[in-house]
Amino acid sequence: MDIEQLSLTYQARKLKEDDIQSIYQLYQGNPLYFQYCPPSASKAMVSEDMHALPEGKTEKDKYFAGFYDQQKLIAVMDLIADYPDMGTVFIGFFMLAEDRQGNGAGSALVNELCTYLKNIGAVRIQLAWVKGNPQAEHFWLKNGFMKVKETASNAADCVILAEKKLNGDGAL
Repeated sequence: MDIEQLSLTYQARKLKEDDIQSIYQLYQGNPLYFQYCPPSASKAMVSEDMHALPEGKTEKDKYFAGFYDQQKLIAVMDLIADYPDMGTVFIGFFMLAEDRQGNGAGSALVNELCTYLKNIGAVRIQLAWVKGNPQAEHFWLKNGFMKVKETASNAADCVILAEKKLNGDGAL
C-alpha cells in the first residue's frame, strides 16, 4: 500500500513521532469522539495509536496516515493491511478535523480510500465503532458500510463491527 496514493484531493503521508503535536491538536478538536471513547486526548494516546497493532500483525502491516490540505493536518486514518484476513483492510481509527466535518470532506476521503484499495486488490474494508455513538454510526452507514455483528471489545464497551465489500482480487 502506498500512503501517498490514498487521496487525490489531499496530500497523504505516513505520520511520524515529529507529528505528535499536530495529531494531538486534531484529537483535541474532536471532544465528542472522546465522550464515546475515553479517556481524553493526550500526546501519550497519540503515540500509542501510532504503534498499536492487533495480535499477529507487524509494523509493516500498519499505515498511520495523515491527510493534509496545504500544510494543515485535516485527517488521520489508521489502516491495517490483511487484517483480520488476507484481502481485508481494517480501519482502526479515522478522525477528521472538526472544521471539515458536515460538508462531505470525510465521505470524499473514504470514497477515495475505497477506490484506491479496490484498485490494489483489497476485497473488503472492516472497521468498528462504539455502540451508541450516533455520529459514527450515521457516517459509516452513509458511506456504504454494513453492520456485521456486535461484540464486546472489553468489559466497558460494546462495538459494532461493519464492513464494505470492494470486490477486489485479494492481492494486496
